[in-house]
Amino acid sequence: MAYFKSLMACALMCALATQAAADVVTPESTGFTFTDTKVVKTTPIKDQYQTGTCWCFSVTAFLENEILRTTGKEVDLSEMYTVRCLYPEKAQKFMRMEGEMRFNQGGGIMDVIYAWDKYGAVPESVYAGMNYGEEKHDHLELIAGMKGYMKGIVAKPGKRYSTAWLSAINGILDAYLGKVPESFTVDGTQYTPKSYAASFGLNMNDYQAFSSFTHHPFYEDFIIEIPDNWLWTRMTNVQLDEMEQIVDNAINNGYSVAWSADMSEKTWQWDNGYAIMPVLKDEKNMDAKELARWKKLPDKDRNTELYEFNGPQPEMVITQEVRQQMFDSFETVDDHLMVIVGLAKDQKGNKFYKVKNSWNTNQIYDGYIYVSSAYFRAKTIDIMTHRDAIPAAIKAKLK
Repeated sequence: MAYFKSLMACALMCALATQAAADVVTPESTGFTFTDTKVVKTTPIKDQYQTGTCWCFSVTAFLENEILRTTGKEVDLSEMYTVRCLYPEKAQKFMRMEGEMRFNQGGGIMDVIYAWDKYGAVPESVYAGMNYGEEKHDHLELIAGMKGYMKGIVAKPGKRYSTAWLSAINGILDAYLGKVPESFTVDGTQYTPKSYAASFGLNMNDYQAFSSFTHHPFYEDFIIEIPDNWLWTRMTNVQLDEMEQIVDNAINNGYSVAWSADMSEKTWQWDNGYAIMPVLKDEKNMDAKELARWKKLPDKDRNTELYEFNGPQPEMVITQEVRQQMFDSFETVDDHLMVIVGLAKDQKGNKFYKVKNSWNTNQIYDGYIYVSSAYFRAKTIDIMTHRDAIPAAIKAKLK
């Protein structure tokens, strides 16, 4: 099975999703019938459009869910405020690393948690971050300009850094996204970004990230080695079965889960609303009946093919060893963040997760995709949820 390796897939697939509206299929045509068994309360789906800021849209949606869970209040928080606050920090790290790290739109699963504590939050109505004449988010010009500027800066044409370069980055960000508000009024109450975040009563120390890899000790914290983890934040290593148990326990107890994963697989079927890890055979070894159950479709945007299936298929058995091999060989890469909001099953009783995306609602399940347990086990990079959602038996093992 060939895998799409580009870590720019978040922005690329966003564009693909928005262009596919004209060919949206109906649930009856896919061969799958999904039944939700448990779904947590969640806020409306948003559209990151032409940006690679899935990390911010997903974890902001996760925090909106947490506010909804704890207060019953539905809020619409600004993703671009967080993006605006973190870009200067990313630029400074890029400078201190002399350009030997990635400077792009991506981020990690804990970036919004970090920013909430340090910079607070503002409503979408206060800071939309769209000062560049478009109706939807589009950062292609913004990131191209900043990357070019930063490459010039780290080249040190003057043999040292001046005192002006960071002000220039802030000027670019102010021009495109807008100046950060010092204070604002919501429902008659004046807030600063810090006091607005504090008004919801969330404690960012209550949120913990997990992954599952054998090249680090289990039940200890580690820094996951992916380029978009530019903050070098830590997460806790648990066994694969336990990582899945954390998600199941969270959903069953009303908590959503932020989810970072690889969606570049040929079997990630966004338009058809499902992602599976089937056992694929070589066509020459398949009989006519087997061939009729799946077909390959061209995907010009990714210069590859997608597999389309007519209903449930036998799936791979994903062990800890199989998962590790996929990560070590870069068959599994970090390219998208979403939010797991539910448990479901297909018509054969197979377990699926209901996942909330940030690619608008012009899709078969109005912006949601059903991800099989096998796909989750193979293609998860990391997860993040509230500490109270961790099963007691797992929590007792953590150092």
